[in-house]
Amino acid sequence: MASIMSHLSLHHAKPFNLSNSSSRISPALALRTSQPTVLSLRNSPEKIPAEFSGKHLRFSGWDQLLRRRGSVEIPVVKAAAAAADGDDQEIEISEGLKIAEAPKSFAERYPALVTGFFFFTWYFLNVIFNILNKKVYNYFPYPYFVSVVHLFVGVTYCLISWSIGLPKRAPINKELLGVLTPVAACHALGHVMSNVSFAAVAVSFTHTIKALEPFFSAAASQFVLGHQIPLSLWLSLAPVVLGVSMASLTELSFNWLGFTSAMISNISFTYRSIYSKKAMTGMDSTNVYAYISIIALLFCLPPAILIEGPKLMQYGFRDAIAKVGMVKFVSDLFWIGMFYHLYNQIATNTLERVAPLTHAVGNVLKRVFVIGFSIIVFGNRISTQTGIGTGIAIAGVAIYSLIKANLEEQKKVRIYHLGLRNWIQFHV
Repeated sequence: MASIMSHLSLHHAKPFNLSNSSSRISPALALRTSQPTVLSLRNSPEKIPAEFSGKHLRFSGWDQLLRRRGSVEIPVVKAAAAAADGDDQEIEISEGLKIAEAPKSFAERYPALVTGFFFFTWYFLNVIFNILNKKVYNYFPYPYFVSVVHLFVGVTYCLISWSIGLPKRAPINKELLGVLTPVAACHALGHVMSNVSFAAVAVSFTHTIKALEPFFSAAASQFVLGHQIPLSLWLSLAPVVLGVSMASLTELSFNWLGFTSAMISNISFTYRSIYSKKAMTGMDSTNVYAYISIIALLFCLPPAILIEGPKLMQYGFRDAIAKVGMVKFVSDLFWIGMFYHLYNQIATNTLERVAPLTHAVGNVLKRVFVIGFSIIVFGNRISTQTGIGTGIAIAGVAIYSLIKANLEEQKKVRIYHLGLRNWIQFHV
């Protein structure tokens, strides 16, 4: 394009004037001219007429040259209504010069398939992590140490990625470190408490309790941040609370340690979200998650050493190796850490590709998949009331997520229209 435009230039007998710019400037640019447009070759006195038509701009004698210089399509133009004086004709340019496009990649041609693959990968990794994680607890019931392993494997993965420049490490300073530290502290506490619950009760029951997380988020937004939560959102949370209560009363694997730790995890992740609002920086999400993982690992090390360290050194490692062998024990620890990091990373990549409404539905379906597969794999017996309560809780989360997503979309539309109106008032 640049080589062609360096040889060709537009000339006209009188300057172009913008016509009705306030109303016609977008999406097309309306130009008014009363004399024919001509083309001239740079460093040559010869002028070549350019003829406007309803289909293409035609250049007399230059078609073959343009074809030889590159695959260039001159913009489509169409004549608009005649001007009031009847002499001038308004020409509306509907497209710009268009270079022949390169072949589209598979992702560009089939975006729905690629997004579906991301969702499938996210669910698959999450289900595998939860199942393998629970199997490890069956012969190695040390959730504080296992939480450290999760984060350690993820941090190692991030350090290797940084070393090869995928992605390039973003610099960090004391100010940013101070902002990310509270987020990492809440992330560490929520992660450890989730694992304590996974080790104490059935995976399905822990995920049912964690379905209450939207309730804690709404409460924190209303009473901590001072945001007004619509009544419709509060009403949608009623079946979540009811369903979790029903499931808890008759859960066969219920114990207070599993229930309490899952509730603490909900509170921790709620405050993580609050602090994350203040930690929004220009750094990309991959680097932010890497730094949070590093800081969270430092928070998780002391309690793991103090609470479980003596037991691990005396008989914890020895008993686990005696049950499954050294190779399987080390392999299981590595893979639960890798699956933990990968499913979180893929979840971030997936949610960046979809709208908030799809995001909300995806999160609910993920929890359904995890609960369903955990029941099938481990053969957990659940009572009828627990099953009904779990279903009511999941349905309530779905309703809450859909209402919240719609409210966020409406808010974005209002902000967009307000900004557009202000722009028009400023420029007109």
